[in-house]
Amino acid sequence: MSSNDVLAGAELRATPQAGQRRTLRIICGPTGAGKSALALALAEAHGLTIVVADSRQVYRGFDIGTAKPAAAERARVPHEALDLADPAQRFSAAAWAAHASEVIDRLGADRVLVVGGTGLYLRALTEPLFAEPPLDADRRTALAAELDALDTATLRRWVMHLDAARAGLGRTQLLRALEVALLTGRRISDLHRDAAREQRWDSQWLVVDPGDQLHARIDRRIEEMLAAGWLDEVRTLADLVPPGAPAWNACGYEVLRAVAQGETAMDKARWAILVSTRQYAKRQRTWFRHQLEGEDVTHIDPRRADAGASADRWWHHGRLA
Repeated sequence: MSSNDVLAGAELRATPQAGQRRTLRIICGPTGAGKSALALALAEAHGLTIVVADSRQVYRGFDIGTAKPAAAERARVPHEALDLADPAQRFSAAAWAAHASEVIDRLGADRVLVVGGTGLYLRALTEPLFAEPPLDADRRTALAAELDALDTATLRRWVMHLDAARAGLGRTQLLRALEVALLTGRRISDLHRDAAREQRWDSQWLVVDPGDQLHARIDRRIEEMLAAGWLDEVRTLADLVPPGAPAWNACGYEVLRAVAQGETAMDKARWAILVSTRQYAKRQRTWFRHQLEGEDVTHIDPRRADAGASADRWWHHGRLA
């Protein structure tokens, strides 16, 4: 047997056969849990690229208040799926999943680490996506103008009537549910069931959560963001980004814009940011608890002295046991 035959055989064994799915490694958890630091160390150690699953870090210019990776962190580890959209653009989970899929196809599932806390993005990537019916651009623009003027409580009531399974989601997802239902006559829930595409990857999940220390970590991170110039960032954005832009929905940005415009006091804003961020973290925890279970899901406390070693073991074996 020639050396070429040996190399060809080795390549054949290393290449997935048709229909064989690769495994994605996903680190997730609530905001402020410590998943980014754990993922950064793991990715650096193994030469991986991080694919960021964060619905606010996709917006250009919204950096400090979304805890977007700093330049020094991006120099250590390549990051993908950041700064994909203009702040005034409504960016869907399907659009993010399409971008992330392209990155994974290009680099290989075994060379990326998906990291984030936006459950809808993670679900769009790991579960079969539906084939979306075409939406008329003019009708879509007209409808968006009507829906954007409604408060979130009103949107939620509408969704309860039109697609009740999605009524517990955030404002962006409520708008999306109404858009699809009103323009196509089909519920997104039904499209997921009836028009799903084939699932492309198996998934191993590492859920990062510091338990009862989460609130303290959130408090500390908000103070760090403010000290890093978050309010100055908002002042700059207020001159460039229209008030109704989706990017303003990220925790803290609306209230800091009110501070920048002299409409509220900083102390009051700080408390409002703290409350809204804690509530967001609670919703994330609920999503991960209800959506992720079974032997493919591993939980880790980032405060443990062996957290880094445990994450490395999870990367190699898919679980800690």
